Amino acid sequence: MSALPAGVIVVCPPYDENTAGAPQRQSARDLQKGAFVRSKSVQRPERVAVIGVGIVGASVGWNLSRHGAEVVLIDASQPGEGVTNWSFSWVNASNKTARRSYFDLNVAGMAAHRELAGIIGPDSWWYPSGHLRWADTPAAEAKFLETAELLDAWDYRVEMYTGAEVRSRLEPSLTMPDETPVVFYADEAWVHGRHLVGRLVGQAVAAGAAIRSGNAVCDIDTGADGGIRAVALADGSRLDVDIVVNAAGPGASHVAGLVARHLPMRREPGVVTRIDCAQVPINRVMHAPHIEIRPDGGTSVVLHSREIDALIDTGEDPGQLARLLHELAHHAVPELGNSRIRGTSVVNRPIPADGFPSVGAVPSVPGYYEAVAHSGITLGPVIGRLLASEILGGKRDELLADFRPERFPS
Repeated sequence: MSALPAGVIVVCPPYDENTAGAPQRQSARDLQKGAFVRSKSVQRPERVAVIGVGIVGASVGWNLSRHGAEVVLIDASQPGEGVTNWSFSWVNASNKTARRSYFDLNVAGMAAHRELAGIIGPDSWWYPSGHLRWADTPAAEAKFLETAELLDAWDYRVEMYTGAEVRSRLEPSLTMPDETPVVFYADEAWVHGRHLVGRLVGQAVAAGAAIRSGNAVCDIDTGADGGIRAVALADGSRLDVDIVVNAAGPGASHVAGLVARHLPMRREPGVVTRIDCAQVPINRVMHAPHIEIRPDGGTSVVLHSREIDALIDTGEDPGQLARLLHELAHHAVPELGNSRIRGTSVVNRPIPADGFPSVGAVPSVPGYYEAVAHSGITLGPVIGRLLASEILGGKRDELLADFRPERFPS
């Protein structure tokens, strides 16, 4: 079996007897500052294969490489061109209230994005312009106002406006009644996922990581102790590794199966359409009645709707789904009526069976870790940081306590 590609430098920081064996708990302040806790009492693995280079895999690989690990990033296609490129790419915690621990993890994800923008630079990928939500029926309005009240009680930043105030202060191109209540989540953002992945991969490679794109993993070898030994690629090559990180998104269940691990996943497809405008008439993410809209950089706008997703399994043609999305967007933002549909994709969301992330080590397979989450855009940077800390230092962060892989028995 061949070793990882040459040219990777592994940097081992000096042993510090004053910190070895210290409690491995990362505070919220440390997390916001980008702190990285390494336990010297746990031997650091030398070779890590990250399978899947979307936003989650790229974040894991970047964090590992910048802290001295020898990393190879493996993707069956091209980095950032899969689900990440066809995500609504909305960074938020306002839509994550089903469980308090999940909300807290997403708040940490938002903070990690802000920290990341300070480290690698925000240009071309980070757009912290907030998020608007309103409805056109009493039931839908009551539901989002109830959620806003809960979020306010959880110290999440919530601002309320009328439709008239939104048009005069924030988005003059919108169509809504003057007295319509509109909630504004000012701390939320959107990201250009493909650009962010490109930035992270570029910096990881500069730090010594290798990239094997257009090359699927077809097998994972384990030793007599059940631990990871190597990965086999579709081109016939084999890479000796100590650690595998399964960040394969919708393909995560298949990768888990290569180590005889059962990772149950939902089948929940979504359709996203991009349209081109002569001039983009909106400035931020918005949930208008029946349609989600956001800028996408340049002259592009992204459209998504859960209502249109429900038509996927009826056999409706993707082109027709795109036209329905375009029509709904036109109702909310009349200036979008003159735009042109540029592309549409139907993708399967990477959602574990219970709807929550699966992140961390799988004890039954030493050296195998999972990083699988539907909210990968929001959670990628914080999952990358916490999982790298766990891999390199053995630290199991409390933020991930409810999202450990062992809740799905192998």
